[in-house]
Formats: sequence, C-alpha cells, structure tokens
Amino acid sequence: MKKNSLIIIIFSLLLMLAACSEGESSEKEKGNGNKGGEKSIIFATTSDVVGLSPILMNDSVSANATEHLYEQLFKLNGDTMEIEPLLAESYENPDELTWTIKLKKDISFHDGTPFNAEAVKYTFEKLRDPATAAPRASLMEPIDTITVIDEHTIEIKTLYPYGPFLATLSHTNAAIVSPTADQKQDLMREPVGTGPYKFVSWTPGDQVVMAANEDYWGGKPEMDKFTIKVVPEISTAISMLQAGEVQFIDNLPTEQIERLEGMGNINIEKKEGTTIYYLTFNHAKDRNKDPDFRKAVASAIDRDAFISKLNGLGVRSDSILGPKVFGYDESADKAGTPYDVEAAKALVEKNGYGKEPIKLLTANRSNFILMAEIVQAQLTEAGFKVQIESMEWATFLDTARAGDYDLTFLSWANVTADGSEMFYPNFHSDNVGSSNRSHYSNAEFDKLVDASRSTIDQDERKNYLEQANKLMLDEDVAVVMNHGFVTAALNKEYSGLQLDPNGKWYITDVTRK
Repeated sequence: MKKNSLIIIIFSLLLMLAACSEGESSEKEKGNGNKGGEKSIIFATTSDVVGLSPILMNDSVSANATEHLYEQLFKLNGDTMEIEPLLAESYENPDELTWTIKLKKDISFHDGTPFNAEAVKYTFEKLRDPATAAPRASLMEPIDTITVIDEHTIEIKTLYPYGPFLATLSHTNAAIVSPTADQKQDLMREPVGTGPYKFVSWTPGDQVVMAANEDYWGGKPEMDKFTIKVVPEISTAISMLQAGEVQFIDNLPTEQIERLEGMGNINIEKKEGTTIYYLTFNHAKDRNKDPDFRKAVASAIDRDAFISKLNGLGVRSDSILGPKVFGYDESADKAGTPYDVEAAKALVEKNGYGKEPIKLLTANRSNFILMAEIVQAQLTEAGFKVQIESMEWATFLDTARAGDYDLTFLSWANVTADGSEMFYPNFHSDNVGSSNRSHYSNAEFDKLVDASRSTIDQDERKNYLEQANKLMLDEDVAVVMNHGFVTAALNKEYSGLQLDPNGKWYITDVTRK
C-alpha cells in the first residue's frame, strides 16, 4: 500500500510540473505573438475601423483591414509606381472609350462563391448607384456601361477617354465584393472578399481578428492569425511593441522617433510617400470666401517650423501634388504664399479678422494634434482667435464632411499616386458633401481637373494638373503642411512587411524567425 501511495504521489508531482511548464510556455507564446503553434501578428492602431465594406468605408484605418480581406482588379507596384494586374489577368483598349478586361480564373470568395465578371459588374454598379451613397462613388463617375462578355471577361465603356482608369481600378474602394454575401448580410460588419485573410470577428473599440485564407489563390499566408488591436494612446502602443505584446505599428509619431530608435527589438522602415497633410478652409462659409482672409491665414503659418518638428519624416513643398504623385512639378515647391507674420497681422488688423473666433477642427491623432497646436500658436501671434476642437477619427470624418468647422486639417494617402485622383475627390465641386470635405467649388478649377481626366495623353494630363495646382496655390485654397513619409516599426523576429509609398502595407508575405 505504501509503495502504491508513493507512486501516486510521484505521478501527481509530475503532472503538476508538466502543467506549470505548459503554462510558462503559453505565457511566452502569448508575448511573442504565437500561441499553441499558431503563427500570429498583432498590429496596434490608435483608432478603430469605421467599417469593413470597401464600397461604404473611406478611411485609412479601415483600409488596413479591407486591403487584406478584399482585392482589386489592379494594383500599384510600390517599387516601380506602375499599375499591374491583380484579380485581372490582362486588358485591352480596342478604342479610347473601351476597356476589355480578362479576369483570373479559379478564384473564389471567402463564402465559396466564384469570383467572376458578374461579381465585378455587381460591385461597380453598386458603387456608382446614387442609392448606395458610396463615399467614393466618384471612382465610377467616368463609366458609361459595364457589360459581361463571358464568365471571365468584362467590358467597360467610359463616357470620355479616361487617363487614370487603371489607377482608379487599383483603389481600395474599387475592391470586389461577393454579391451573394452583400445581398445576405452587412459587409460593413461581416466582410467577404477574395483576399489572403478571412474575417473572424470585430469587437468595436477593441479589435478586428482575421484568419489566413487556406484556399487563397496566391498561396496561404505564413501568419495564421492577423489582429488589428485598438490602442488609443500611441505611447501605450509603443510600450506594448517594446514588450512584445504587439508586433507592428505604422505612422510613427515624430516625437517618439528617438524612443523607437532606442528599442533593440524592432526595425524601423520608412520611405518617401504620396501622403499629403494640409490645412483647408471650409469654403462654404462666407468669411473663408474672402481672398484676404485666406491670404492672412496662409501668411501666418510657418511651415518650416512645423517641418522641423518631424525629425526627418516630412517633405517641405507648397505644391498640393507631392513629389511621388503624377502631375507634380518642382517649380510649385515654393509657389505658395510665403510665411510673413507681419503681412498677416496687417491683414487681420485692417479687416478685423481677429474679432470672430475660428473653430479649428482636428482628429485626435498625434500628428494632427501637433499640427493644430503649432498652427493655433502661429495664428494667435498674427491676431486671430483660434479654438481647437479634437475628435475621434470616425466622428472627425463625419463632422468635416458636414462642414461643421472653420478650418481643419485633412490628409490624403493618394493610393493611386495620380494627381487627378487627388484633385477630383477632394476639391472638385461634384464631390462637395462627400469626399470633398473642404466644400471647395470653382468652375475654372473643375474644368482643368475634368480635362486632366478626359484624355489618355499623359503629357496633356500633366499640363492640366500643373495648371490646377497653380490655381489652388494662387488662391490659397489649402496650405500644405507637409508631404509625408510612410513609416512602420516591426518586431525584429518578423520580416517581409510590404510597405508602399501610397501608405498601403501588407503582411501577406510576413514570416517569423
């Protein structure tokens, strides 16, 4: 009996040691992004996604998720800046108005239904249907007809020769959705695409979880699980990155660069990008229609002082179209209203601009807050009275779209890297109240932008874009704060992150040591 009892005791101790060992292993796996053999990666973001349907969302935070769940017919090559086929196999132009697109075969949506020409037609028709109220319906504005030729061939006819058409079809919001799923459920909350990752769950304010698409036509991704984790404070997100609780952050705040560079467990990646950050007026308001008021504001802003705070992560140029965007000309780099605080003070005093307070709207992101604080101080020095109103990202976008502000800061990733696709959605009168959050409307400007879009002669397009850019600078339509760098910090145990100049990034090829 005593011998049996001793055996039982020893066996129990062995079980306890095994359990402790397993627990310690689980904790280690939790810290480095893997659990139970599952390979995972966690991305930390300070803002939650707005929604997960490419047709209805229109913000960069949501795009981080949708770019892994859905795919477009074409994509921008981040190295060559050329447009290449993705879900498309090839295309032809029988004439200036016709685009015949052959689609890749044997691709399925996550719900098992086939990707085909009918799905492309459905997606584009819904995107451009006024009843949908899609924020980027402007992408489909040039289209006249969409015809299914056969299961894997679609013909699109445009209303006029449209130069940036392939760039348009590479846009995040031109991603193809499952018609079956879209008719059955709300894709904003339950997305279904063809992408390398499939939707698992979204807990608003907390996280979006995705799982590798085992049947992905491009090959199953290395990471089994991809999580977008909401961490409202960037300093907390960096601490979590240092501790290994998250593996990846992007849009590195300039004030935290030294701290990040001192962390031994991460690699920092950065490259000059297509993103622009700018101050704009609410052009629907009478005061902002006054050229002298806009001139006074523009004269009061010292862009160089702001750039100096970016620790090398900003490009100084007055041009609305940045160096990485089609249509840019270096002659516009210094063509904006120069900093002259005395001239600004004179205009403020002469016209009484300091009597009525200015509502300066900003998103609660670190780089936006930095811009707001610097500009508020500079405008105050010139005699303006400025009140900052900060909002969470989704609320900020809605408030700006509604025009509930005097001045605001906006950004544009320009995922197509095309000047027409900067000017048309953001400043053309067609899009006031949707993507044109500045509420700018100018017939002469519209004419130039329309001309840049209605020819496939790229030299002609560039000329029209240069003229439109100069008009905006002459009229102080917007004040460019900087053209951005695309940045990311990735745990050193991971590699293969694709970081493109247009602000997109992909973890599809990420591997772990």
